[in-house]
Amino acid sequence: MTDETDLGAIMRGYRLMTGFLAWILLPSLVWADINPGLYKPYQSLLSNYLIEETLPGNGLVSAFDYQAALADTDLAQTLEQQRKALAEFDTGTLEAQKESVAFWVNAYNFFMLEQILTERPDGQLVSSVWDYGGRVNPFVDSVFERESFVIGGERFSLSQIEKSVLLGKDYQSWGWKDARVHFAVNCASVGCPPLRNTLYTADNLEGLLAENTRRALNTDRHLKIQGDTLYVTELFKWYEYDFHEASGSTKAFIEEWADSAVLEGVVGTSSIKFINYDWALNLRANFPELR
Repeated sequence: MTDETDLGAIMRGYRLMTGFLAWILLPSLVWADINPGLYKPYQSLLSNYLIEETLPGNGLVSAFDYQAALADTDLAQTLEQQRKALAEFDTGTLEAQKESVAFWVNAYNFFMLEQILTERPDGQLVSSVWDYGGRVNPFVDSVFERESFVIGGERFSLSQIEKSVLLGKDYQSWGWKDARVHFAVNCASVGCPPLRNTLYTADNLEGLLAENTRRALNTDRHLKIQGDTLYVTELFKWYEYDFHEASGSTKAFIEEWADSAVLEGVVGTSSIKFINYDWALNLRANFPELR
């Protein structure tokens, strides 16, 4: 039979144990990653309409089934739910590095898809993102420069998300800038590193950045070797500073992140040239590997 003294000791022990567990669990509750919950509508688009294909040598390509998405009677609601969630989200609550980087990569990729799905000249999908303006029509801002996308009550362009946030001065000063982001943000074009069928989160960010970079470099669209010449995606030309800042040179960056099989060939090259970027919309029909 338990007396009052024993019962009091048991209760004190119980309180101590529950207090200890609360202390252990509190950080995980406070720092819970917002990405999975905030981006549920966007994840549904990826789950339903993103096509990923593994290539020989473990390369990767992906295409988006825009026509199937447009046939979905819930599409408008899905897009509006995601726009509203981002417009009302307080970006000041983003404090952890991985959660923040994942948030902005997801935002860029969602808004790129949303743009293609909602602005269709004469009711038709564009054949390239440049159909919106820029190169084809220099009197109209390109899709990358339009401040059309609302996050936390503030208007952003895709270019601002990429260059001013993810690759901007604040991230650089905090040690958060990562050149592999160029292999994560997706411009809805064949020449772009593949869009993935899952959200970026604090938990998977590092793994996906490394995997995306490695698998992109396993495809001829982004890297190939002919004789002693290394041919690489024009991303390495446009964002040369970022890759040099990260690793010292373009070749050093590739050597750091490429598969060992690719690395063996890269080491023996003595010059670098660039592969023409394919700006065709990332439809299945535009990828020879997916036809």
